[in-house]
Amino acid sequence: MIPSQRVILGAGLAILLIITAASIGLDVKSRSDAAWVNHTVGVLKKISDLRVQIRNAESAARGYEIYRTQAFSDEFQAARRQIAPALAELKLAVRDNPDQVALLEGTEPLVRRRLDIAAEAMRLRAENDGAGITALQGKAEGRGLMETVIANLDHLSTQEDKLLAARTSDSRRTGIVLLGIDIAGAVLILLLVGLLLRETQRSQVALQSSLHETQAAKEALEAAVAERTEHLVTAHDELRLSVNVLQSTFRSMAEAVLVIDNDGDVLLSNPAAERMLLHRAGMNLRNLRALSDVFHGDGVTPLKSEELPSTRVLRGDAFEELEMIVRPHGGNSPRHLMISGRPMRDGQGNISGAVLVYHDATTSRETERQLHQSQKLDAIGKLTGGVAHDFNNMLTVISGNIETLVASLKEQPELQRVARLVDDAAERCADLIQHLLAFARKQPLKPRDVEINAAITDIAKLLRPTLGEQIQIETVLEQGPMTSHIDPSRLTNAVLNMAINARDAMPNGGKLLLETHRVVLDAAYAHANADVRPGEYVMLAVSDNGTGMPPDVQEKAFEPFFTTKEVGKGSGLGLSMVYGFVKQSGGHIKIYSEERHGTTIKLYLPPGEGTTEAAVPAAPAATGGIETILVVEDDTLVRNFVTAQLQSLGYRTIAAADSKAALQLIEAGEAFDLLFTDVVIPGGISGRELAEKAARIRPGLKVLYTSGYTDDAIVYQGKLDDGVMLLTKPYRRNQLAEMIRLALNGGAAAV
Repeated sequence: MIPSQRVILGAGLAILLIITAASIGLDVKSRSDAAWVNHTVGVLKKISDLRVQIRNAESAARGYEIYRTQAFSDEFQAARRQIAPALAELKLAVRDNPDQVALLEGTEPLVRRRLDIAAEAMRLRAENDGAGITALQGKAEGRGLMETVIANLDHLSTQEDKLLAARTSDSRRTGIVLLGIDIAGAVLILLLVGLLLRETQRSQVALQSSLHETQAAKEALEAAVAERTEHLVTAHDELRLSVNVLQSTFRSMAEAVLVIDNDGDVLLSNPAAERMLLHRAGMNLRNLRALSDVFHGDGVTPLKSEELPSTRVLRGDAFEELEMIVRPHGGNSPRHLMISGRPMRDGQGNISGAVLVYHDATTSRETERQLHQSQKLDAIGKLTGGVAHDFNNMLTVISGNIETLVASLKEQPELQRVARLVDDAAERCADLIQHLLAFARKQPLKPRDVEINAAITDIAKLLRPTLGEQIQIETVLEQGPMTSHIDPSRLTNAVLNMAINARDAMPNGGKLLLETHRVVLDAAYAHANADVRPGEYVMLAVSDNGTGMPPDVQEKAFEPFFTTKEVGKGSGLGLSMVYGFVKQSGGHIKIYSEERHGTTIKLYLPPGEGTTEAAVPAAPAATGGIETILVVEDDTLVRNFVTAQLQSLGYRTIAAADSKAALQLIEAGEAFDLLFTDVVIPGGISGRELAEKAARIRPGLKVLYTSGYTDDAIVYQGKLDDGVMLLTKPYRRNQLAEMIRLALNGGAAAV
């Protein structure tokens, strides 16, 4: 082996050792960074679990105060037993952060005190100790403690979010450095291999020249050739060993690596490239581009031919972390790629090819997208629910008075027509608010066990005249009993909305398919979809073969007021209402769509809890009466409207603007037959608490609640409490009359 070859081989081995050591060190750091990121995510989950357990305890305590059933007491005790271990686990998880440990140690006695107060209230409720309850409520200590505890947990979550962002950034930088080292090492090793081969070729040329120069020194030359051959064999063996090490490293890389020449032919590729890109040695990148569409990182802007990574790198550009999205035509899933490129140059500095390294960021980007979408929908839902109460109060007055105005203008048909237009507009506003509440998961559900196959069969019959003859409706229903615990009327509305969207996506006609199946969503699916709990579900799929949705439309499909239809042909609330109904019911929703092929929307609904229940018969038409009704409503306009309507029905009315005034009337012995109260009222106690106090004074008192917003005391986890009657705002005169009559006839009593 000649000295230059030894130098090259030694340099190659030294570089390989250095790269290996650096890669191992950075890999260890990358694993450490990933471990810290996972630790931070785990801490955030423990904080979330603790917050849920505390709220479960508080909800159970509130449920016991309302119902005084042992089930709520057991639920409270179970939640209480879980909170202390959860706090201990959380303190152990954040032991590396003294500030967080101190915050948790300050929060722990507050939690214990809040639980003690709740337990004491339950004990007093059990013993019917009214004085003790009043004294305990007078301190108003529990709410302040709960707000402080939640604030501390929110602060802790904020700190962990910052740590997660910082640690994720460190992990990404480590990955970039490791990728750069791998690329540089691969390029250097390839260059050294080329130099070694070139030196070997020069040696062989020199040997041939010596043979031709003199025949006289043939024997000596042959001996020299033999000696040189021995050196070459040794060098080749050493080179083979080095190449084997290099190939093993190259083939085990997680990133896809392509080495191309000036014509774009793939000279070298590793197994990751074949899995990730479907590129193999011998293929040409120009021919492969026709197999897929390539976009910038936004997924919308197409990548021009001169912007493609291979084109840029062969121009001499070197780049890192170039983002692009590849959508194959063959039906494979799109991939989000991060690409680094380096040109290769020959001895004269001319570009002889390039090395491209691809990192698959599809999973991480999809997780980020789902998290962002979920946070955005939650924020819109909170905003929507917050304004519903005031809007419904105003609509109650508008709708009720317009109804009266329409009836009084029989002799003036022109004015009556104008009044009817206003009435129609008010009705549309009421529908709009109900749709927004459905999206915000604030509508009062009345779930029961529903036989899904029978329900879908009935809905299909309803759809046929609605969709028209150009739409073919088919059902594929899994055999056997299959129940889901849902609100049947909301299910009908959801399927109707999806069917109408499907019809609009098939302007020239097509096929609508309704399918049902029993499915199990496993932990892997739940990991990829953060809002899903693993377990059994009843899956309802609504499919069409229409125009389909592009990815950007799919991302916004559940947002309220988002629509791709022409102005006046859609409100953009159909799918958002379906989304809210499924989420509030404890289910999951997923869209699968491809442009020019169609769309499938899958609803994963909670399974039934028992046997199906018979439908409740419709209430008979109601008239007025002569009874006395105590109306408790804080909004002056609504209160005046309600009392006027009740008086027009023949009832005598007593009005109170808050719970304090109403309680004074009750304690003073004011005679009345029905308590009609808003749930959210001023005066220190809610409408539910007012009804409870009134029931203790007057056992058997009949109560009818009203509300324009369901995040209150009569709704538990989005569902109406058993035995509670609710008239949802806005309502009209006939609805008011029916519910008042039903309540007076014994439809509900205060608990």
